Amino acid sequence: MSPNLRPAPVPIADETPLRVSVIGTGYLGATHAAAVAEMGFTVIGVDHDPAKIAALERGEVPFHEPGLPELIRTHVQTGRLSFTTDLAAAVAASDVHFICVGTPQQASSHAADLSFVEGATRAVAEALTHDGLIVGKSTVPVGTAARLREMVDAAAPAHLHVELDWNPEFLREGYAVEDTLRPDRVVIGGASPWAEEQLRRLYGPAIAAGAPVVTCDLPTAELVKVSANAFLATKISFINAIAEMCEKTGADVTTLADAIGYDARIGRRFLNAGLGFGGGCLPKDIRALTHRASELGALQVAGLMQQVDEINMSQRQRVVELAMEACPVNILNARVAVLGAAFKPDTDDVRDSPALNVAAALHLRGALVSVYDPEASATARRSFPTLSYAATLEAAVTGADLVLVLTEWPEIVGADPVTLGRLVAHRAVVDGRRCLPAAAWRDAGWRVRTLGSAASETAVVPAGVRVAA
Repeated sequence: MSPNLRPAPVPIADETPLRVSVIGTGYLGATHAAAVAEMGFTVIGVDHDPAKIAALERGEVPFHEPGLPELIRTHVQTGRLSFTTDLAAAVAASDVHFICVGTPQQASSHAADLSFVEGATRAVAEALTHDGLIVGKSTVPVGTAARLREMVDAAAPAHLHVELDWNPEFLREGYAVEDTLRPDRVVIGGASPWAEEQLRRLYGPAIAAGAPVVTCDLPTAELVKVSANAFLATKISFINAIAEMCEKTGADVTTLADAIGYDARIGRRFLNAGLGFGGGCLPKDIRALTHRASELGALQVAGLMQQVDEINMSQRQRVVELAMEACPVNILNARVAVLGAAFKPDTDDVRDSPALNVAAALHLRGALVSVYDPEASATARRSFPTLSYAATLEAAVTGADLVLVLTEWPEIVGADPVTLGRLVAHRAVVDGRRCLPAAAWRDAGWRVRTLGSAASETAVVPAGVRVAA
């Protein structure tokens, strides 16, 4: 049945609380479910894994996200938040259904794997017992939502009004709860007046607090998230490309970034030179955009994104080379301390982590690598079991010939170079994130090499300080 032949929706009275189901309880889904409950709605999170559901009911999440376990526990106790493996029951009890499942990169190409999104959407449509609004939040290639609408129209009961729209997410790992409760924009794609009204009710607290609402068509909504990520990735790769110029000429890329960042058209954020980006979003999303752009014949986009990706990946190789140059002994059998495993601070996410990529590359060259991360050691060990992991920062650096700073955790950035200097075999450090107070480290007798800076940097050894040979 064509959508325009379906019956008109039954209005939901303003005083009737909307009931929400969230399909998928991974990083996006668990955060969204807890935040919507915090906004005052009754929410059911759905997942096929009984063990995950049981853990969520206890307020336990399988990843590190500040504030999320507490928020889940709070609303499980208030009764506004529950979790189930019974999708049909959750759909029957809800009015708005958010699709929050993953879209990983396909094993055989850079295209997004849409099987989870398609499966979840079809399952919701088939389980509908009353009029419903299906809302996609997952990041998908442009054109996906239009196909899903056709799927929903074919699968949903003919006597019901059902609509599928797109409401992309903009979460930053480490700030996901804040970003959901107080978003910097709410994008609603493809919605009818009826559907837009429901979403405005759901996001009412955020809208009342000043979050702008952007209404648009489905393709625009699909492109907003991936375009935002592509722009940020481009900005990071740009400053890293300029850092190469600075390294060859003796210019200071940090001061340069400060100077151009004062230009309101450019801005300072994401202009930090260093090891580059990683995680589960930016690399996957720009590769999926490259693939989709190539399919559509948008070759300028595809070419630009490929170059951004290549610059980013080359930073990892540059750190490996810098480590081999800076190591005071042969890298074969050298003891190397890698400080940081997560792709950024305040998360335990090691997907496409530049830090672990460098650690693994040095391990393959024969180095004895010891990795320390305040939160990500367990997830790192599952991905890279052949590396060694230290329980503390001090344990990682003890006896080290070379120290690499690859994730800018406050504990690592604020570590005392004098104290660490007493533990290492050689005071040699590579700052892959340009985050250390280099002068203080040099004053403590360290030879500091910084990615994006000239190789002429040497230690300034104070009187009475012995640098290990």
